Amino acid sequence: MTARSRFAIVRRMTTIVLDLTGLKCPLPVLKARKALTTLRVGDRLEVHCTDPMSLIDIPVMIQETGDRLESTGRSEGTIVFVIEKAGAADQGEA
Repeated sequence: MTARSRFAIVRRMTTIVLDLTGLKCPLPVLKARKALTTLRVGDRLEVHCTDPMSLIDIPVMIQETGDRLESTGRSEGTIVFVIEKAGAADQGEA
């Protein structure tokens, strides 16, 4: 046994909340796409928007980026998407 200690690096996944309520197409999808580029693999982006077109635009964007749409829901007139940033290997499978 060596005197050297073993360390484990634990990185906590981050969830970023993006409030895009009141914005109209194409702004919600453009801002969500830009925010996704700043995330690390495994991080989550929670997008809140009111534009009904986002129900089409955000899932299409997710198919293009290869990230993962965890959930879509509605809360008090707001559409909420939870997106997980995928890794390069995951994106190749999409």
